[in-house]
Amino acid sequence: MKKLAIAFFCLPVLLFGQGRKYSNEFLNIGVDARAMAMSNSVIGSVKDVTAGYWNPAGLAAIKDDWQAAAMHAEYFASIAQYDYLSYAMPVDALSTVGVSLIRFGVDDILDTTELIDEDGNVDYSRITKFSAADYALLGSYARQSAKFPNLRYGANVKIIYRQIGDFANAIGFGFDAGVQYSLGAWQFGGTLRDVTSTFNSWSYDDAKLTRLQELGNELPEENLELTIPRLLLGVGRGFRLSDKYSLHTELNLDVTFDGQRNTLVSSGFGNIDPGFGFEVGYRQFIFLRGGVGNVQKVRDFNGSTSYALQPNIGLGFEYRGIHIDYALTDIGNVSDALYSNIFSVKFNFAAFKRS
Repeated sequence: MKKLAIAFFCLPVLLFGQGRKYSNEFLNIGVDARAMAMSNSVIGSVKDVTAGYWNPAGLAAIKDDWQAAAMHAEYFASIAQYDYLSYAMPVDALSTVGVSLIRFGVDDILDTTELIDEDGNVDYSRITKFSAADYALLGSYARQSAKFPNLRYGANVKIIYRQIGDFANAIGFGFDAGVQYSLGAWQFGGTLRDVTSTFNSWSYDDAKLTRLQELGNELPEENLELTIPRLLLGVGRGFRLSDKYSLHTELNLDVTFDGQRNTLVSSGFGNIDPGFGFEVGYRQFIFLRGGVGNVQKVRDFNGSTSYALQPNIGLGFEYRGIHIDYALTDIGNVSDALYSNIFSVKFNFAAFKRS
């Protein structure tokens, strides 16, 4: 058993050389307008239903009753649709379970592979439409330590389904693990995504691929896609400015190991992408948020280099357990990321009953 455990935890390291960069990248976009306004800097402090995505340990802070959340966003001039639903509820005094569903897809893509019939004639009636969509189902479990009340830990089991019309589809399976610890006004957290690497097994329609090859397209050569582990770290602190105003700040580090990326700290072994966010609250009713992240090195036409970052801002309202949040990401299109307006809603049934 000891040898088996060692092999289990060493597996991600052994697979580093076989993993694909940006695999399952749709799971790294983010959810919840609050988090995105703060440049995703919530790993240490998240403690509502969205923790199932960011850090499953945060779900253990849900004590009284169930919570739910939903988000819809559109990218690339509404070409791509991004949807998120989640639900969480406590099962006893120390444990919480949750489920999250994510879809990122492009619909109504024209399939012109059969545009020309057997006689060489162009027949527009042979054009069909298909969707390219990625789905993820996350099942979460979190628990507060009975011995150390300030310690929370949790894990996700995730099932992934990716589909490219009738051309190809994939099934994936993986795990996430997270931990949070509070020390006075300080909050610490860490999430290890794809703990044992996430495996996507692809299957292809040979007839469709043969047709694509005849049209001069390159065909995939592998059936197995591996997602390398990713480490997210966060430290935050809350401040009570007055009876009416509060402030929360957080610094997060996104550490990747799938090859060199264009981040603030970049190397062949690992990359570090920092993010910083803040939230100012007034009477726990209205919230102003902002953040910066996605720091990248940019090379100009004259050969000089500079750094670019992505600023975000947002607003939030909370009334009787209903949270409505908005984020304007990438203000002024400073970075190359094509993000825009994000809306999300959360419902806390326990707070609704108390009000």
